[in-house]
Amino acid sequence: MSQSSMQAAVWYAAKDLRVEQVSVPSMSDPHEVKVKVAACGICGSDLHEYAAGPIFIPVGKPHPISGEQAPIIMGHEFAGEVVEVGEKVTRVKVGDRVAIEPILSPNKDGAYQMERYNLTPLLGFHGLSGGGGGFSEFTVMGEHMVHKLPDDLSFEQGALVEPAAVALHAVRQSCLKAGDSAVVFGAGPIGLMTIEALKAAGAAQIYAVEVAPSRKAKAEALGAIVVDPQQEDAVTKLQALSGGGVDVAFEVTGIPDVLNQALHSTHEGGEVVVVSIWEGEASFQPNDLVIKERTMKGIIAYRHVYPAVMALMQRGYFRAEDMVTQRIPLADIVEEGFEALLNDKAQVKIIVTPNH
Repeated sequence: MSQSSMQAAVWYAAKDLRVEQVSVPSMSDPHEVKVKVAACGICGSDLHEYAAGPIFIPVGKPHPISGEQAPIIMGHEFAGEVVEVGEKVTRVKVGDRVAIEPILSPNKDGAYQMERYNLTPLLGFHGLSGGGGGFSEFTVMGEHMVHKLPDDLSFEQGALVEPAAVALHAVRQSCLKAGDSAVVFGAGPIGLMTIEALKAAGAAQIYAVEVAPSRKAKAEALGAIVVDPQQEDAVTKLQALSGGGVDVAFEVTGIPDVLNQALHSTHEGGEVVVVSIWEGEASFQPNDLVIKERTMKGIIAYRHVYPAVMALMQRGYFRAEDMVTQRIPLADIVEEGFEALLNDKAQVKIIVTPNH
């Protein structure tokens, strides 16, 4: 007998996330897949929505692709098992283990319609913009959003594919070449994943700028040289360590002052990649770009990169044991998950398991 109701974490408003019983979603399209969620990570953007949202959550009018508005089920970094497939699904079958690519972008017949599908003006995320989410026992999505998980990767590893994809996309979009030097500002989950992606790309020196002791330790354990801006001037130190500036700086904090530090930490002709989502404006002196012929570029999410992330995971990159600091049941998500992340910088990635 299939169950009709399930537990889910539903966002009503900032600081109002409720774990409640909702109906199990059903499939309405022949290209859809129903997944039993095994593991779902809490992301920095989830935290922003909880603390100060809505940002990506549609309020007042439905999201054009999901057709839903708040209250919505959260959770977009997840993996699980396929329990039902539409009659036209070809990518996966019942019983397959899958990692979810949660991007909502125009799609047809089980495929994204745009080559650069993350750049649609309609961009949304499954688990942020309606349509269901990973903080629930079951969820339904189009087959273009599921990727078969290799047998040697755990569900927990599968839940890390999404944040790792952000990091890998950032590094692949940068000008970094094997043997180059790079600095990562902010060693939270995405910053730590960026260090891993830089290692995979062959960066010879990797620096990390971070103040939280536990995150400094993690960055160091992953092979980065750590600079603490509370103890010394980060730019001066980086310029000295790298012999005149790094090739590429990655900004992963969303703090206006840090954007300037990232800019000044690169050498003439260097590049700054802005990975953060910003809550407000940031200023910089354009001459710092112009006179040194530097480049600054932004990236959003990822595209066409899940298979590469999983292949790197099979080679030992982006390991769950390096990233996951806590595992909790869905029932405890507010106190042990969101509140813990807001109040305890020792936490890096918390994984939620909906189905006990």
